Amino acid sequence: MPHTPANPRLDHRHFAAGDISAADKLPVAAALLHSHKVGPNQCTSVVVHSTSAPLAAVWSLLRRFDAPQAYKTFVRSCRVISGDGHVGTIRCVSVVSGLPASTSTERLEILDDDRHVIGFRIVGGEHRLNNYRSVTSVHPAEYGKDRTVVMESYVVDVPAGNTREETRGFIDTIVRCNLKSLARAAEKEAAAEAAAEAAAEAAAAGGVN
Repeated sequence: MPHTPANPRLDHRHFAAGDISAADKLPVAAALLHSHKVGPNQCTSVVVHSTSAPLAAVWSLLRRFDAPQAYKTFVRSCRVISGDGHVGTIRCVSVVSGLPASTSTERLEILDDDRHVIGFRIVGGEHRLNNYRSVTSVHPAEYGKDRTVVMESYVVDVPAGNTREETRGFIDTIVRCNLKSLARAAEKEAAAEAAAEAAAEAAAAGGVN
């Protein structure tokens, strides 16, 4: 679970280049969600990405703990081991070749449809991300009309033989790719829905005439 410090703030040193302006516009509540308790041999980071897709479209994809392959480009398949999609559900994710991992067993820790927050931790599998915990939240952007901001933070053990900077750089790259893919999928879904609505309205108008 996220740790709540006395004076919540986002540490800009852990933001990907170009993302700080977006983070500055987010409410303090976002800092509370993404403040992790970090151990002596762990690293943490926050990656932010914005999209033109409406919040509802982004959240509908993100909340599907049983289907991360809908937007996570490095996931080959996902199988729910136990649970019904609520907190406590456990999934087994198969990873595409080329990464230093093959499977990841993950437990759903947070699913808040009101605040649009989802979080999980890795509890097993063949990988190097020991004690990995992640929180992702979706927010309406305050700096641009009809924009949505997605924040994903994590904390993880630094693997033996690697530095914090190496670990953070590797995971940030994966997370950034996932968030960009999420944005594309949500934008495509929103465009399809808008086209369907426009077609329905045109058909209705034609029927009236």
